[in-house]
Amino acid sequence: MDLFDHLYDPNHNWLPVDGEVYYYGRVLSLADADHYYQTLLTSIDWQPDQAFAHGKLIETRRRIAWYGGQPFSYTYSGITKTAWPWTDALLQLKQLIEAHTDTTYNSCLVNLYNDGQDGMAWHSDGEKDLKRHGAIASLTLGAERRFAFKHKLSGEKINLELAHGSLLLMQGKTQDHWLHRLPPVAGVEQPRINLTFRTIDK
Repeated sequence: MDLFDHLYDPNHNWLPVDGEVYYYGRVLSLADADHYYQTLLTSIDWQPDQAFAHGKLIETRRRIAWYGGQPFSYTYSGITKTAWPWTDALLQLKQLIEAHTDTTYNSCLVNLYNDGQDGMAWHSDGEKDLKRHGAIASLTLGAERRFAFKHKLSGEKINLELAHGSLLLMQGKTQDHWLHRLPPVAGVEQPRINLTFRTIDK
């Protein structure tokens, strides 16, 4: 299933079974989306993402930063990160996302994909630090990119095109039953910033 129109019903669940995914389309005006994109691009202390693979520490082209209301620890891919305090821009966006999703979040993983060559392999966000079955709100700024879901048992796939300034919400048992990824794509030269607002349960 492929979706190319960015005017969606935020009450429509795009997963046919075993989870909940809602796409709100653009929740920021073009001017506001451009403003936050430029602000985050230059103000975030971007660091290369790290992971252990086959016993070796590797760094990816993708860059990340981890923020929260407390110095939360978050461990994934064998690496533990400690949250930095919220910036003004991130707090403003958090309040916007909370209003749209009627959910509160206490942390945010910010990702910078330099261009279309940068992506993310199939995975689910099921780390023990995260609130079980908690909502994860994903805000896209910058380049429009395809985002894919794959059911862990049936292999059924759902593809969405995430627009600049748009919001995607994953909740319920989505992480138990579905994988997701950001596939690399040719011809995209603009960076994409992705903010995933989460709840650390500690």
